[in-house]
Amino acid sequence: MKLQTKLLCALLLSATAADLHAQGSNVQQTQSLSPGDQLVITVWRNPEMSCECVIAGNGTVVHPLYREVAVTGVPLNVVEDRLRVFLARYTQNPQFAIQPLVRIIVGGEVRSPNIYSVPPETTIAQAIALAGGASERGQLRNVRIIREQQEIRLDLSRPDSEAGLLQIRSGDQILMGRRSAPVREFISPVASSIAAVAGIVAIFLR
Repeated sequence: MKLQTKLLCALLLSATAADLHAQGSNVQQTQSLSPGDQLVITVWRNPEMSCECVIAGNGTVVHPLYREVAVTGVPLNVVEDRLRVFLARYTQNPQFAIQPLVRIIVGGEVRSPNIYSVPPETTIAQAIALAGGASERGQLRNVRIIREQQEIRLDLSRPDSEAGLLQIRSGDQILMGRRSAPVREFISPVASSIAAVAGIVAIFLR
């Protein structure tokens, strides 16, 4: 298991079992995969059928066995049903598990901006935590989510806010805004510039 997946699992385990069950049911019905996402398939007693596969541009699984299975644009429970029907060709009553990992971008004023592959039940707050949290200039009140050519603005500055519980979607761009710089950071360069100009003028006036 990759390090970032381990970190995400640790974050997710901090929620209650009831919350995870509710989130899982909701995710299965609302989330879908996109090209570039990953699908971890584990088939019991059939390691040759197990894989950590990438989703191809045509919506199928990049794997010699599963390449005819279309997995994009449909809810995750439909993906599971399609894989069950497919695996039934090779083994009776297939026992398997799938773990989708969707690709998101976390950028702006976070400590480790990057592209991350995370479970679809991951929340916006957890995604930001995975990226190291806000930098010294990060502004939790100004978080933007670019999703399907639309922009969502969130205020994560309040601990009791439910905004951070919003779940990520495949392809999300999560951008942390920057705090306004203190006035003194502007005054010092301006004062230096004025002093430099005054010095040049004094030279010409001599």
